[in-house]
Amino acid sequence: MNSNIVSSKLLTLIAAVSLFAVGCSGGNSDTSGTYAPATITIAHINDHHSNIDPIPDYEFTVGGVKTRAEVGGMARMAEAFKKYQGRTDVLKLHAGDAITGTSYFTFFSGQADAEMMNDICFDAVAMGNHEFDEGDAGLKKFLDFLAAGNCKPFPLSANVKPLVGTALAPIATNDYVKPYRIKEVSGVRVGIVGITVKGKTQQSSRPLGTTVFEDEVTAAQRTINELRQQGISHIVLLTHQGYAADKAMASQLTDVDIIIGGDSHSLLGDFTALGITSTEGSYPTIARNKDGDQVCIGQSWEYNKAIGEMTITFDGKGRVSDCKGQASLVVGTSFKQPSPAGSSTFVTVSDATRSSLLAQLSSIPAIRALDVNSAASSIVSKFSGQVAAKKAEIISQVTQPLCLVRVPGESSNRSTGVTGCESANSLARGSDIAQVVAEAFLAGSLRADVAIQNGGGVRAAVKTGSISFNDALTVLPFGNILVELTMTGTQIKSVLEDALEFQLSSSSNTGAHPYAAGLRWDLDMSKAKDNRITNLEVRNRTTGTYSLINPSSSYVVVTNDFIASGKDGYTTFGQMYNSGAYVNTYLLYSQTFIDYLKARPSIGAVRRSDYSHKTVITKTGTTLDPQ
Repeated sequence: MNSNIVSSKLLTLIAAVSLFAVGCSGGNSDTSGTYAPATITIAHINDHHSNIDPIPDYEFTVGGVKTRAEVGGMARMAEAFKKYQGRTDVLKLHAGDAITGTSYFTFFSGQADAEMMNDICFDAVAMGNHEFDEGDAGLKKFLDFLAAGNCKPFPLSANVKPLVGTALAPIATNDYVKPYRIKEVSGVRVGIVGITVKGKTQQSSRPLGTTVFEDEVTAAQRTINELRQQGISHIVLLTHQGYAADKAMASQLTDVDIIIGGDSHSLLGDFTALGITSTEGSYPTIARNKDGDQVCIGQSWEYNKAIGEMTITFDGKGRVSDCKGQASLVVGTSFKQPSPAGSSTFVTVSDATRSSLLAQLSSIPAIRALDVNSAASSIVSKFSGQVAAKKAEIISQVTQPLCLVRVPGESSNRSTGVTGCESANSLARGSDIAQVVAEAFLAGSLRADVAIQNGGGVRAAVKTGSISFNDALTVLPFGNILVELTMTGTQIKSVLEDALEFQLSSSSNTGAHPYAAGLRWDLDMSKAKDNRITNLEVRNRTTGTYSLINPSSSYVVVTNDFIASGKDGYTTFGQMYNSGAYVNTYLLYSQTFIDYLKARPSIGAVRRSDYSHKTVITKTGTTLDPQ
């Protein structure tokens, strides 16, 4: 018999005996097992949200000079992943929220995403909360598209348990979604465990009520233990629960080595060479597990803008001895710069300047300048050609940037790269675009006194210039309908307090933060529940004047049916909705927004006095700039 096979079996036996000796709770602190030292590389993305086309005119600096280029796009991301082709030391991972977000999902229900993901050929894909936006049946449809390709990426989630007999489990619980995958990389077996955020998926998406979502930490440890019992010492968690939750989870688990995450859209690493300072942490972020061993955490932003590459070295005990890497922006190879210098007008640079820029960028690890992959472009063309005409239709002009913010004062700037939005996340007014959306809903409802919209339901900032049909669908990509509820002033305040409590109870619930039209307030997030909203005022729809809301008076509220049904923590809404106390307008919320834009030759931010946030104090007690 081959001596290498004998040695391999002997090592496996030794590992199994060691595990038996320490029982289920033993971790890498058990040093009796011996493993061949190994180095693996993980290439990963997350939260691409059906962003298949590149984003034009993304702005960064090169040598202090403002520069614009395309960023992302699935065909360019495919080219970034092609560099790993043929290597046996690489894992290619997607940390969830692959679908929903653009017209590609609206028109193709995930088929376009699935074909592009199969072209990249991910080794595993985590199930994010938005994978459940169209329910278990919608997720099944997407997974069927994935399974139809030659690659068949592994869909993973150890804490999702669909009921047998339902869409995701026609015969057995793990028919469609597996808890883990074992893959040999660089000569060692690596266990990849999927984790889906529990509360957010149940509250903010539409899984079947019979689909069980287990506690994330409990499911992760149980699955890690199962892998250890099979002699697997190298463990990767592929999570969709957010950067803060990943860091917290690391310290609660034994035997975890690496966490590749998504959900919080976190940009990690040093991008100061590109003039970008709004990052949330280092890449990789180093934590410690319950054993005291090193855990390497990575995430790679959003919307196919960046790829993460982490290289991990394991010692002879199967523990992480070193990890390093970089999340890198993936941009095109054509550039624009101001002409003349300092001008607000950007023009395509000369060939000589382009060559110089490419040379400069090649020495900056935080960016990769790449052409698109031709084979992947052919796949994109198959879909883009069908919607190009509709996507290109201009419906209005935007006179000033409409910045995207979820929570005023949040650490990350969701509008990074949009000129004029550099400090948007630090201002009390919060989200310009969420405010405009709320005004559109109020205009679309002939009965309503006020409109309420959750910040997380608004998905993109809008740049100055033309706004197209597709831009509007990118802002509001979901299939929600507007409904109207008749509520007292007291109930309206309860709705707002419910949403804030849900948002503040966890770092991953930021999408619950409320915005409104015809309603404004002072907000102190450092206070306890029911004391955060004060000086709540309602606008008279006829005169435009504001007065304090009357607790006992009745008002008609228009909102989307998602939060109306109690999702995202909107409990008071949900109680009324579930009792049937609402009117369905049958107005598609995205179409209502499009109609609002079409009715106006130009659109800008609303008057500051009409913003829902008059003043804001953050959770830590900081008073924000009242602009």
